[in-house]
Amino acid sequence: MEPEPYFPTPSSSLTRWWSEDTVAVVTGGNKGIGFEVVKQLAELGLNVVLTARDTKKGEAALEALRAQGHAANVHFLLLDVCDPLSISTFASTFRAIFGATLDILVNNAGVSFNELDENSVEHAETVMKTNFYGPKMLIEALYPLFRCSPSITRILNVSSRLGSINKMRNAEMKSVLERENLLEEEIEGMANMFLRDVKNRTWESQGWPSYWTEYAVSKLALNAYSRVLAKRYSCNGSISNLSVNCFCPGFTQTSMTKGKGVHTADHVASIIASLVLLPPHQLPTGKFFSIESKKKKKISTTLINVSSKL
Repeated sequence: MEPEPYFPTPSSSLTRWWSEDTVAVVTGGNKGIGFEVVKQLAELGLNVVLTARDTKKGEAALEALRAQGHAANVHFLLLDVCDPLSISTFASTFRAIFGATLDILVNNAGVSFNELDENSVEHAETVMKTNFYGPKMLIEALYPLFRCSPSITRILNVSSRLGSINKMRNAEMKSVLERENLLEEEIEGMANMFLRDVKNRTWESQGWPSYWTEYAVSKLALNAYSRVLAKRYSCNGSISNLSVNCFCPGFTQTSMTKGKGVHTADHVASIIASLVLLPPHQLPTGKFFSIESKKKKKISTTLINVSSKL
């Protein structure tokens, strides 16, 4: 499928469907892209829950935002997406404070231990736990807390083009991932197979992605899971009450890239904010959004069908 035109950023010309009662959760919100997303959603008037796995860092981020005038509508809750108990506690705490009122979930927390020109699988288990199993467990824990309302609730998983299906060199596994009726169990089976191959030191010969391998596989699993979820909550091709999409921020200046990149965290966050605040009648599901750099460094954002491009 050819890229489709990108939707406009939120402005006064668009239908403002959200209010001060709209609640968004942003994981990994203490720095980088996550921090900027929290800031921009707060500036637009939403109630935003900033999460971090470190209490001191989370509280420092909260204080920084409060110093900028966001004292009333930004909240910090501890969350380590690698820890099932932490996820359970977070969900319980959220329910106690806000009730079943979640409107937006931005799964931004993620890790990579590779330098830009390196490829190691030394931390494969941690990367898979953080980038795939963590968001998956969090979605499952928070799903009962999504608000029942005419406004479509939405999940945006921050992912990567490195997790595209065409990066998979294992023809058999690639065929499974391309199936229209892909199952959640098959995605978990792929993730477990990768970790076994890493443990057995056979991952190179088994056809896994060749660049940033552990990170690429984790995002491949996340993209596939997002597609399964989008299909699950769609009915006869129409969007149900939950939209699930992915977004690749591209080469962005964050701690993961040691400050290198062609996009700023602020710019990327503005795109994320625009995606999660699309009016219900414009909001798709099962899509993969990305930023593409064109000639003369002109930035173009495109909408790509997740089933054909991931």
